[in-house]
This record gives sequence, C-alpha cells and structure tokens, in this order.
Amino acid sequence: MKRVFFRAALYGTAIATLLMGSCNKDNDKDTIVPEDESRWLTLTAALKQTTDGDGNGGTYAYAITPEQAIDPAFTVRIFDDGQGFHLKSQRTARVQASEDGKYLYNIQYTGTDGGIFNKYKVNGAGKFEEIGNEVNTAIILGTSPRWTKAAEGIGIGVNATTATTTEGAAPNHVFKYITSTMTVATLNLDNPSITNTAQFEFPFTAEQKAQGYSVGRIDVPVLNQAKTKIFIGCQVSKIDPVKLSYNSSGTPTWASDVNTIGTLTLVLDYPTLRNPKFIASTQSTLSNNSYRTMSQYVATDGNVYQSTAANLSAGPYILRISKSNDEYDNSYVFNLDNALGLTGSRIRAWRYLKDGVGIALYDTGSNTGGYLALINLNTKTATKIATEQEAELNFDQQQGIAVYGDNIYLPLTPVTKDGNVYVINWKTKTVTKGAKLVNGTGHRFIGSY
Repeated sequence: MKRVFFRAALYGTAIATLLMGSCNKDNDKDTIVPEDESRWLTLTAALKQTTDGDGNGGTYAYAITPEQAIDPAFTVRIFDDGQGFHLKSQRTARVQASEDGKYLYNIQYTGTDGGIFNKYKVNGAGKFEEIGNEVNTAIILGTSPRWTKAAEGIGIGVNATTATTTEGAAPNHVFKYITSTMTVATLNLDNPSITNTAQFEFPFTAEQKAQGYSVGRIDVPVLNQAKTKIFIGCQVSKIDPVKLSYNSSGTPTWASDVNTIGTLTLVLDYPTLRNPKFIASTQSTLSNNSYRTMSQYVATDGNVYQSTAANLSAGPYILRISKSNDEYDNSYVFNLDNALGLTGSRIRAWRYLKDGVGIALYDTGSNTGGYLALINLNTKTATKIATEQEAELNFDQQQGIAVYGDNIYLPLTPVTKDGNVYVINWKTKTVTKGAKLVNGTGHRFIGSY
C-alpha cells in the first residue's frame, strides 16, 4: 500500500505530491461468493465508545449477497471476533461506495490518521482488501473532514472554520463580523488522488456579516447532472450583535438570532472550484449540512432534491434545485408532515430511488423511535412502512441506504438489541424481514451499501 501526501497552496489550486513507501469464525451459514461477483451488499455497524449508541468507537463492515440479505435464516455476527472488518477510523467511518457495490471508500475521521483516504475492494463477509494509494487530505481538509461520493468516481471533501472579529474591551466589546473560511478538495476515486483544491471566504455580503451571519459547517457535496456545479449543504448561524454577554472565562459572546435569509447552499463551478456563491430557499430556514448521511441527490428528472437534514436535528422538508438554472425552485417543497399527517417530523436520512420515488428514515421530533416511509416527490405523498422495532430505533447515526434492483436493503437494530435486514420492494411496497443481525452492548447497525 502506498500513501500519497498532498501539500497545497490553500488559496489556490496548485498541488504538490510526494509518494512515500508503504504504508473466522464461520457464520451460521457459510457466505457464498457469487461466481460472477455481480453484487455485494455491505452492512456497517458503529461501536460504542463511552456511551451506549454514541457510535464513536469505530465502524465494522460485513458483506453479504442479496439472497442472504432477504433470508431470515441467515445470521450476521459482525461484532464476533474475526467476523466483521474494522474499517480504518478512530471515530465513525464516513463510508461511501461505488454504485456496483464492489468498492468502499472512506476518509478517516479524527485521530492520528484523521484525513487519510482509503479504498477497499469488497470480497464478501469480513474480507475487504485495501487497494490503491492512501491519500492524506489532512493538510488540506484537516483531520475531521466531511466528504461524499459526489458522483460516480468523484469524491469531494469539505471543511469550514470561523473566526470572530471584535473591537473594544470588556464590558463594552463591539461585534464586527465572523469570517467563515471554506476549504474544498476533489478526489479521483478510481485512481485515488487529489485533483484540485480551493480555499475561500463564504460569500456573505459585508452587510450580512455585520448582521451576525456565519457558516460553521459544510457537508454533503453533490454534482449536478451536467457535472458543472457543486452543491454543498451549509449549517447557517446568526448572532444578535447587540445582545452581548460574557462567559465564565470572560470571553464576549452574543445571543443567537433568527436566520431570515433561508436555507443556504454553497455553489461552486466544477471542476475549477471557482466562483463561489450561495443560493437561498424561501421554503425553509433550516440548515441542510446533514450528519453522516447523504441528503441531496440528482433525480431522474435532472433536478437536485435536498432534505433539510442538519447536524443532530432535521425538519420535514425536501427542497428542489432546478436543473435549468442551478437555483432553488422556490415554487416546490415536499413536506413529510403534510404527506403523513404528522407534526414535528424530522427526516434523519433518505435516498432517492427512481421516477420521483424515495425512501425516508424519520422520527417524530425526538431521538426515540425511527420510522420508514416511501415518498413520492412528484405527488408529494408518502406511505409509512411498518417495522417490528420502530419504537426503539434511532436514526441519528444513520449512513448509507443500499438499493439493488427494485429492493431497498436496510439493517435495523435498536442500540444493543438484535435486529434484521429489512428488504423493501419500492414498487410493490412488499416488506420482508430478512437476515438476523446479532448486536453487541452499546452498538448498532448504521448503514448498507
């Protein structure tokens, strides 16, 4: 394994590279490798670190076939010694996958190797082969980058930092503005390498900055259908510049204020990463930076559909960015509350499927209870899909949602408790409770690919 180190002039796109040298127990049923290796479904699970369900102890992966996934007699023991594969990452791995399921991608999150990109070939069960170059993105994106597979073969990593400028001294500090600095890097996932980088200030106007607006986190980058624009979700904050107080350390702080601009998406030209601007939705003021799960997709109609999933909270909305002009279509909004007759629902994760249909994983305003619904973005309707343990589920750590053919594959386990792979035919709405998932104390399954 080779490790590739990249150094970049962060206010430009020049990249200098330095290559450096190098880097079971059987299941209840034997895992059979398909002769044509046509498709693996990889399940991932998050380990407890200190608190049950925190997911901060790392990530295991285990690959099964679609036939095994739908078989209730098949058992996955991902936490048993020698069964699951421990993906490299001190905290929860931010896993992405190729569309055919043959490769997993990850940028390690925090720790000594935070920011290191790894690519794995999926060989079934707990057999994952690290291939290609390791790529060190930390010098560009830091050791805790957010990233996605923004299109097949293309990864995009992002990071944001803020700095507050004031004048005067206690007890009369005067707020001036908050500088929000964005850093972006694009990656070749087929031949692991960094292809471009950029750093710039978030394009708020001087007036908006003086009003107290900032962006402290960005995430879930996706390419438009034409592959000419990158859309990046933003966690927008606003303070009230006149409501000054001091914390116990004597540091000036200002009270939070209401965002009246709207839900914001950062837009860059691709592949140059130039001409940063933001677009604003009038349908929502919630943040859309998501949390460990992809939340915006290019649909069959060429538009981008984006949920308002945010860090540790979310709303019921899915917004639309128009294919024709790469701006929000402010005549459109999908509201899960309206579609299901709920109040206070939060879309914690979702995936677009085809022809306007998607699957939404949601709760009803708290971290107790996790529910499923097939949604139709064209008719703005939804159908709830019942599962046996829905009252005990929690989707705040949810990541990938695997789709193969007409079936959705969801590993569902309450924290600590065993569960199953639920296989949902999105055309017929048929639900099959498939393979049994054996859990561990404080752990849970969080994704499929």
